[in-house]
Amino acid sequence: MSEHPAQSKTIRAQLLSDMKDGEYADSERLPRESILAEKMGISRTQLRDILASLEREGFITRRHGVGTIINRQVLNVQTRMDIEVEFMDMIRQSGKTPAVAFVRVSDGTASAKIADQLKIAEGTPIVRVSRLVTADDVPAIYCEDVVARELVRGTATIKDYKLPFFHFLRQFCHVVPYLDLTDVRPAAADAALSEIMKVPMGTPLLNMDEVDYDMDGNPVFCSNEYYVDGIIRHTVMRKKL
Repeated sequence: MSEHPAQSKTIRAQLLSDMKDGEYADSERLPRESILAEKMGISRTQLRDILASLEREGFITRRHGVGTIINRQVLNVQTRMDIEVEFMDMIRQSGKTPAVAFVRVSDGTASAKIADQLKIAEGTPIVRVSRLVTADDVPAIYCEDVVARELVRGTATIKDYKLPFFHFLRQFCHVVPYLDLTDVRPAAADAALSEIMKVPMGTPLLNMDEVDYDMDGNPVFCSNEYYVDGIIRHTVMRKKL
């Protein structure tokens, strides 16, 4: 029985869907592991790995002698800041139609801040990819992703840049981000952000200042994201240890 990561990801998504609005939408618990594994056509080992990931993210709780409890209060959250979700999916989860208003690619050099984040010398050549994502045609998210120029292999087209940035990183930089550390803070729209996001200067925005690392702990890119208030509701789940 094949147990590839891509298959597990698909089955995991299906199980989440079944719990939200499918076969188990009205259930308090999932079936026993042996029954669930057989229904999904996977091994119990693969199922346990999937259930472990769902439990880490709070969607379920497994208790000995009780079974696998479905946490509906977590399932019903639209957007979680503690789970990486692509912008387009984030907006869809909020019940709105997403679109990419523009993508701009520019060459530059690392500022002191970027150099510190990426652990490169100040003035090192970089590539900056800026994009504006709308929700129901209203500006919702503006993002600037930065990667060291030396990491980019081959020539990407604007079509490549319009895909989520992680696709560009895999295809043209041959790196796969493993985790990120993100500072979350309020920001007031300056003249540039005011024009881009069609809001008055001084409008409060949510700023997420992110650095992504590979599995070896090396920084691979940094990102600055700005969110207009009232379009996407952000929630953080924290477990009590």
